[in-house]
Amino acid sequence: MSSSSSPLDRTPATTAPTGSGSRPPQHAAPAAPAVAAPAPDPLDAGVGRIPIMDVTPVVDGGRFPASCVVGESVRITANAFREGHDAMGVQVVLTDPQGAETVRRLRSTNPGLDLWETRVRPDAAGHWSFRIEAFSSPYDTWAHVAEVKIPAGIDEPLVCAEGVAVLRAALAEVASGARPAEDRALLEAAIASLQDSSLSPAARVAPALAADLRGVLDVRPLREGVTVSGPHALVVHRPRALFGSWYEMFPRSEGARFDPESGWVSGTLRTAADSLDRVAAMGFDVAYLTPIHPIGTAFRKGRNNSLEPRPGDPGSPYAIGAAEGGHDAIHPDLGTMEDFDAFVARAKELDLEVALDVALQCSPDHPWVAEHPEWFVVRPDGSIAYAENPPKKYQDIYPLSFDTDYEGLYAAIRDVLELWVEHGVTLFRVDNPHTKPVRFWEQLLAEFDEKHPEVVFLAEAFTRPTMMHTLGKVGFHQSYTYFTWRHTPAELQEYLEELVEAAPYMRPSFWPTTHDILTPFMSSGGRAAFALRAILAATLVPTWGIYSGYELVEDVPRPGAEEQIDNEKYEYRPRDFAGALAQGTSLEPLLGDLNRIRRAHPALQTLTTIRFHEAEDEDVVVFSKHLPADESPTGQADTVLVASLTVHDRGAWTRLSLDLGALDVGASFEVEDLLTGERFTWGEDPFVILDPHDRPAHVLRIVRPEEDPHVR
Repeated sequence: MSSSSSPLDRTPATTAPTGSGSRPPQHAAPAAPAVAAPAPDPLDAGVGRIPIMDVTPVVDGGRFPASCVVGESVRITANAFREGHDAMGVQVVLTDPQGAETVRRLRSTNPGLDLWETRVRPDAAGHWSFRIEAFSSPYDTWAHVAEVKIPAGIDEPLVCAEGVAVLRAALAEVASGARPAEDRALLEAAIASLQDSSLSPAARVAPALAADLRGVLDVRPLREGVTVSGPHALVVHRPRALFGSWYEMFPRSEGARFDPESGWVSGTLRTAADSLDRVAAMGFDVAYLTPIHPIGTAFRKGRNNSLEPRPGDPGSPYAIGAAEGGHDAIHPDLGTMEDFDAFVARAKELDLEVALDVALQCSPDHPWVAEHPEWFVVRPDGSIAYAENPPKKYQDIYPLSFDTDYEGLYAAIRDVLELWVEHGVTLFRVDNPHTKPVRFWEQLLAEFDEKHPEVVFLAEAFTRPTMMHTLGKVGFHQSYTYFTWRHTPAELQEYLEELVEAAPYMRPSFWPTTHDILTPFMSSGGRAAFALRAILAATLVPTWGIYSGYELVEDVPRPGAEEQIDNEKYEYRPRDFAGALAQGTSLEPLLGDLNRIRRAHPALQTLTTIRFHEAEDEDVVVFSKHLPADESPTGQADTVLVASLTVHDRGAWTRLSLDLGALDVGASFEVEDLLTGERFTWGEDPFVILDPHDRPAHVLRIVRPEEDPHVR
C-alpha cells in the first residue's frame, strides 16, 4: 500500500504544484536539471490528489527494504487512479546510492483494476530507493478531446485555444529550465499552427498531435496535481546473492586415508585444495566448507551419532571448540591459517568463491564455556543445557543464550566473522539461524551490509515459514527451502509461486540432499532420483547446491532417520570420484552440463520469470523461463523450457499444453535439447517421451530465427 494510505509508510503521499517538471526515462541521458520531489501540500488530507495504492515491491508496508541484485529486472507496480475521465500518468523515480535519479513511465496494464507497472534494472550494488509519482496529464486529456471533437466538427476554435494553453504551459517549462531547450521548436511550431485560422481545423491540430511532439511529452510529460508515494527502500546486492551453484565438502574427508597400523589420517586444507579443480571443472561457483574448527572431546559422538566413540573417531565438526581454540581457530589436523589462505587463493585461481559454515554453538570444551558461562543456559543443578530437538539429542553441543550478555556475545560473534572475511571468505552458510534471536540477525546483517556488502549469508532454516520469511526480511540473502520435500507437479508449482511472491526479500536455494537430509524419495530411487532432482533444482531456481558424494549416488539411509548411514558428520568419508567417473557411474557429467547450461542462459539466472504449463501425465512437470531481449543482459531473448518427470519408477509418453504467448513464439517453433543436442519442431501441444533412466527430462532452449541462421 502506498504511503498515502498506510500508517507504516514513512512518507505521506503529497500533491505538487501545477506544472511540475520531470526527467527522461531510465537509460536516457538527462536532458534537464533534476526536479525535486514535490513538497507536501498543507491542505492534503493524506491520500493525495491522485491516489496511489498498493505499491510493489514494498515489504511489510516499508518496515523492511525490498531487495534485488545488480542487473535484475525488478517489476514496479502501483494502483493509481483519479476521479472523472481526465487523463493521468504514473512514473517511478529511481534513486541510486549516490543520489542520482532516473525516471521511467509506468504503463496501465489493467485499466479495470487501475494497475500500472514497469520494470527497472539497477546497475550497481548499494542502497537505492524509488518513489511513485502520479499526476494529471493535461496534454493527454486535450489530445483525446481533439481527436474526438475535431473530426466531428464540434467546438473547433475552443479546442484549438485549449491546445494553445496546454502547450504554452509546456513552453514555460523550457524557460524555467525544467524542460530541455530542444523542445522549444516543436512546441512553438505546434502553437503557431493551432493559432493559424487560415488552416482547416484538422490541419491546425495536426502538429500538436504528431508523433514527434507526442514522444517529447511522453518522455517529459506535462504534469499537474502530482502525488508521491515513497521513497521506498531497495537494497541491491551483487549477483551471487541470487545466482550460483554451491558444492559442499567436509575438508577432513578430502584426502583422508586409513593406515592399517595407525588408523585414520585426516585430510587437510591442502588436500582439500587439490579437490577444487574437479569442483571447478563441474562448473560450480562456490566451494562450501563445513566447520573447520577444533572439535571437543567431551561427549564426543561416534559413528552414526553413537554415544560411544571409538578410538580415532573424529567427532562432529559442529561440536565446535577445544583446547586449541574455538570459532576463530582451525583444527590442527586440517592445518594452519596459512593453509586456509592457500585454499582460498587456489579457489580464486579457479573462479570459485569460498563459503564457510557458521554454527553458533559450542562443545563443552570451547574456551567460551569457561570464560563466559553467562553465554549459555545454566540449569538449576548448575549444569549447562545441551542442544535438543526432541527426539534428537546433541549432548556434544551447548547452545548459546543471548539473554544475559547480549552485547558481549554479539561482539564476539561479529569479531569471528570479521576474521574469516579478512581471510577471504565471501559467503557464510549459517547453521540453524532460526534458533537465535531475529533481532540479533537484523543487527549483525545490517552491520555487515555496511562494512562488507559483498558478503552473502545463506540461512539454513528448515523451520516454520514465518521465521524463514522474516530471516529474509531482516537481511539474509538466501535461504534453504522445502524443495527437498516437494515432489509432485502440483506441489512444485504451488511452492514456486509462493517463492516468487516472496522474491522481494527471500531468495531460495534448492538442495536435493544435504549432509543432514536424505529423503525417502532419494533413498528409494537410485541414480534416476538423483538425476531428475538435480535437473529440477538447477533449473527451477537461480541458486542450487549439492553435498559431496551426490555424484556417486550415496543413497543408503540410517535406519529410523532421514539421513545417510555412516554419516560424514561423525567419520571420515574419502571417495573415489575418479574411479566412478572412469566406470561411467558418476553423475559428474550431468552436473557439469547443468552448470554449463545455467551459465549460458540468463533466463535460468532468474526466479520471477517462471511460468508453469500443463502435461496430460500427472507425474510430469512443465515450466519455462523467458527473458525478452530488452531485459536480457545479452540483448537477445532467452527462453528455456523444461519438461521433467517427478517420479523415478516409471516413464511417460505425454502431450504438453504450452502457453505460446508466454514463450513468445509462433504456432510452430524449433527447440534444442541442451542436454543431448537434439532438435525438434514443436507447436502448442507436442508429445514428449521421458524415461527415468535414459531421459528423465528435456531441458530445451527455444531457437530464435534471429539467433540461428539455420532456422527459417
